[in-house]
Amino acid sequence: MAFFGAEIKHFRSNSYILVQNKLFDLSIPRIMGVLNITPDSFYEESRVNKAENISQRVKIMVDAGMDILDIGGCSTRPGAEEVSEQEEIDRVIPIIKEIRKAFPTLLISIDTFRSEVAEQALVNGANIINDVQGGNFDKRIWEVAAKNKAPYILTHSRGNSETMQNLTEYESISLDILQELSEKITLLKKIGVLDIIIDLGFGFAKTTAQNFELLKQLSIFSLLEYPILCGFSRKSMIYKSLNITIDEAINGTTILNTFAINKGANILRVHDVIEAKQIFDLLKVH
Repeated sequence: MAFFGAEIKHFRSNSYILVQNKLFDLSIPRIMGVLNITPDSFYEESRVNKAENISQRVKIMVDAGMDILDIGGCSTRPGAEEVSEQEEIDRVIPIIKEIRKAFPTLLISIDTFRSEVAEQALVNGANIINDVQGGNFDKRIWEVAAKNKAPYILTHSRGNSETMQNLTEYESISLDILQELSEKITLLKKIGVLDIIIDLGFGFAKTTAQNFELLKQLSIFSLLEYPILCGFSRKSMIYKSLNITIDEAINGTTILNTFAINKGANILRVHDVIEAKQIFDLLKVH
C-alpha cells in the first residue's frame, strides 16, 4: 500500500513524504507517469487528445503500475514557447477535477512553474507541485507549497526554456548542482516547505555529456537527504546519442532508468509505465 492509514504530523525522512497527513513511502521506488495537456510536448504520445477518454487513459497507467500522475499544461522542453497563465489553468484544472473524481486516492502532481497554476491545482485535487524552474520563475510557488503543506519537487535548472541551453558552464557539474540545490533547500525550509523531492533536471541547462556525468554521480545527491526523482524518459540525451528517433528511444530509456534505480533514485518520471514497472519487477524493488 502506498499510504499508512494513521495521521502523522511530525515525521520526516528521506524515504517518506507527507501528503494530507498520510505518509507516502519512497523507500520503495515509485513510478510517476506523464500526462501532457499540451499540443507541443516533445514526445507526441504523451499529449492528450481532446477527443479521448482521459480517465480511461489514466486507468491504463494505474493498472500498469503508476504511483503518481504528473499533469502539465505548458511545455517546458528547451526552446518551447510559454503559454499564458490563464491558458495553462484552463488546460489543466478540468483534467485534474476529472481525474480526482475518477481516482480519489491517486497522487497527482501538477507540473508548473507558476504559483497561481499550482495553487488552483492544489485546490482542485492535486497533491504535489513539480516545479521544473526550481523557483527561478516565480518564488511565490514556494509559499504556495508551504501554505498547502504540499510536497515540492525542486528541479535544478537555469534560465528558462529559451535560454537554458546557453547556461551550461560548471566548474564541477555534480558539486555545483549539489551546492545550488542545497542553497535552495535552505530557503525552502525557512519558508516552511518540509517535504522536498530532488530532481537533477536532466536536459535542463546541461549538455549531453554533462547529463551522463550527472547520472554517473547520482548517488552523491543522497547527501542532501531527500528523495531523488529522475526524468530522462525519451530525452535527447538518449536519442541523439544513439542517432535514433524519439519513438525508438524506449530501450535507451529503460537502460538509464535501471542505472538510476541502482544508483538510489526514488522516483522515475516516465512516458512508458509498463516498461518502468518491468524494471522494478526484475530488480524486485516494487
